[in-house]
Amino acid sequence: MTDPYVLDLREVDETQVSLVGGKGAHLGGLSRIEGIRVPAGFCVTTDAFGQVMAQEPSLGDQLDRLSRADPDDNEAIRALSARIRRTIEGLAVPDGVAAAITGALTCFGEDAAYAVRSSATAEDLPTASFAGQQDTYLNVVGPAAVLQHISRCWASLFTERAVTYRHRNGIDHRTVRMAVVVQRMVFPHAAGILFTADPVTGNRKDATVDAGFGLGEALVSGLVNPDVFTVRDGEVVARTIAAKERAVHARPTGGTQEVAVDPRRQEQPALTDAQAVGIVELGRRIEAHFGRPQDIEWCLADDGFQIVQSRPITTLFPVPESGDQDNHVYLSVGHQQMMTDPMKPLGLSVWQLTAMAPMQEAGGRLFVDATRRLASPASRAGFLDLVGRGDPLTRDALETILERGDFVPSLPDAGPGTPSAGGAAPAIATDPAIVAELIERTEVSVAALEREIRTKSGPELFDFLREAFVEHKRMLGDPLSMQAIMAGMEATWWLNDRLREWLGEKNAADTLTLSAPDNITSEMGLALLDVADVVRQHPEVVAFLESVEDEGFLDDLAKVTGGTEAREAIEAYLDRYGMRCVGEIDITRPRWRERPATLVPVILDNVRNFGPGAAAHRFEQGRQKALEKEQDVLSRLRALPDGDLKADETKRMIDRVRTFVGYREYPKYGVVSRYFVYKRALLEEADRLVRAGVLPEREDIFHLTFQELHDVVCSHQVDGRLIQERKDAFRSYQALTPPRVLTSDGEVLNGAYRRDDVPAGALTGLPVSAGTIEGRARVVLDMADADLEAGDILVTTFTDPSWSPLFVAIAGLVTEVGGLMTHGAVIAREYGLPAVVGVGQATRLIRDGQRIRVHGTDGYVEILS
Repeated sequence: MTDPYVLDLREVDETQVSLVGGKGAHLGGLSRIEGIRVPAGFCVTTDAFGQVMAQEPSLGDQLDRLSRADPDDNEAIRALSARIRRTIEGLAVPDGVAAAITGALTCFGEDAAYAVRSSATAEDLPTASFAGQQDTYLNVVGPAAVLQHISRCWASLFTERAVTYRHRNGIDHRTVRMAVVVQRMVFPHAAGILFTADPVTGNRKDATVDAGFGLGEALVSGLVNPDVFTVRDGEVVARTIAAKERAVHARPTGGTQEVAVDPRRQEQPALTDAQAVGIVELGRRIEAHFGRPQDIEWCLADDGFQIVQSRPITTLFPVPESGDQDNHVYLSVGHQQMMTDPMKPLGLSVWQLTAMAPMQEAGGRLFVDATRRLASPASRAGFLDLVGRGDPLTRDALETILERGDFVPSLPDAGPGTPSAGGAAPAIATDPAIVAELIERTEVSVAALEREIRTKSGPELFDFLREAFVEHKRMLGDPLSMQAIMAGMEATWWLNDRLREWLGEKNAADTLTLSAPDNITSEMGLALLDVADVVRQHPEVVAFLESVEDEGFLDDLAKVTGGTEAREAIEAYLDRYGMRCVGEIDITRPRWRERPATLVPVILDNVRNFGPGAAAHRFEQGRQKALEKEQDVLSRLRALPDGDLKADETKRMIDRVRTFVGYREYPKYGVVSRYFVYKRALLEEADRLVRAGVLPEREDIFHLTFQELHDVVCSHQVDGRLIQERKDAFRSYQALTPPRVLTSDGEVLNGAYRRDDVPAGALTGLPVSAGTIEGRARVVLDMADADLEAGDILVTTFTDPSWSPLFVAIAGLVTEVGGLMTHGAVIAREYGLPAVVGVGQATRLIRDGQRIRVHGTDGYVEILS
């Protein structure tokens, strides 16, 4: 066939999505795989769709209005999309298009039965499958009926669900076109769906076959529960046979109908084990051809299996590249760093180049390979203990893998002198001067970086940065710094363990560490209260800030009464903390210095919720509570057997924890300070590339790795398609939830608490800051959207240090991600906020405005209303 409006499926391949849509391109590709049978047929091309749309000029205006519609305005989308569908269905098929279609039907059998199936250009893509978003019609008989159903397929591009799906995936309605696949109908004994990877666990070695009698529509529509076969390594390893009371079959005159299944057959399997293994073998060929796991629709007729659709499984979390066939266990870096959002390529590569351990990328996130630590008996116990203290869910996931006994190999122990994970660092003196020295080292290093980078540009800048990355890692790995961090953590653990043993008191260190010195992150939250003190004195400044809409507001602030003083206070804050932002481990994220308006709602909340001097008052209040707790604990210890000895030892540990626990936050501050220096230099290079016409936008560099950007700077050439592919991939990664633990088989594990001391209906989590608080839940997914009042309980996905300014206004904290020593937990303890972290799906299970009770000592959350 050479007609512009019709192509035989055998003439089509995967490169022709723009002409035949995603489904058509995939079916054409399938037809070229040896041993794969696809029902014969043809594609009505997107050129035919274009001819139809061109008949009605008003469609352009309707599409513009649909594109401008609020994605959350369901009524508007419903009305606009229905009008577009009616318009398209009311259009006559152009003569040339109709002639091409009827000619193709003559070739394939004019009176035969056909499946007429939509195939949009944004369908069955690697990043968005669009499964079920447009229409398919089965057993369509006769040219007139085929033409009518092709028109319906064109109109189905604008079903409400398809429009909403495109909105969510960032796809412009005006750029999508519709092809239609017309195939000879298959009348199967059985049909179903094959997933070449387990869609629930993600395991790439487990294929899942769903099967039922008759046409697959019975399964797709949920009419019946399918038989389910799990196939691994050419063998059925699990099966569930359902009672299949109904089936869908073709009507003799066209269309389909539900029929009752003979009771004697209802509990018979739709496939034999051999057939289940056979369809999986075909699926593996298809998966190899397309290069990723597939969701495959199949039919079984008298002459064997036929494949009627294959699309990528877009919900699977990608697996890091290992470069070998060995088993690997990966831990999520994002869960440790309190940033589980995807990162852009420049952010990923800079973090990898500056991290202390090798890291692999997958799905826009970073992972560390823990296999060797788990494989060595000497390091395993200490590693699990260290992981478990931070996040019991990750430990449970790792233990689940280890209990299987066959995934992690057992390796010989490392030689003498190799420390095990979690081993104690050499002791250092409890001396505040150590912390002061470490802070000074960081400040000197960052100042030198800022001074020396100013004269660097072009290739010389990248050579300089690689040397700076070496210094970066030297600072991170400073033995004295590591000793100080471990001293604070170990003293915390010692106090919690001993005081629970001796006094029956849970998490006593939470109160003993209130207002500890040198905590840069808690100081950041209190410092914004000082800014609010300046703003509060000037009503015109408050009114001005309430109307701020853009990032240039600081220039205009000085024009109002009191504005100069307020601007100086905000600028001073930004000089100290402006390198911070949400997701700050990603160098590409906008910093507060770049977007100072981010802080305005928090400043205004502080003006409204607090009085003058609140920062100093809160710090002193915390210090007094810690002192009172210390005196109480020591007094009670002295009343015990060997009480003086226990009290003296506890006093030493209290002094030690208060000396070192605040420093735990400082290395991250140093990292982020350096990152902002790197970023500004790289953006200056981006500006040069834009001026030279190499890049259209400065932030395009964020979608290149560090080495790729270096190459572009040297060559003044860039692959625009690569940048667009990276942008599309990043958008798709935003829909994925990273697991705590991921295996090289693709299995996702998030662990379980396995506790029996939580009340029925309560949400279980990890207790990280003692106390119980009841209040209004404020579910906040973006710090910029926070609207908090005194007494509110913040419920969010994760909190990195940039969220700390919000902590001064809340009464409690609940997060989905977190551990005992992650930033949110540390600052919650510093501010005395009851907090529970690691609460799965908290932002979905708790509704904004509900009253909840947070049990920060026992680790659970009750929903009260």
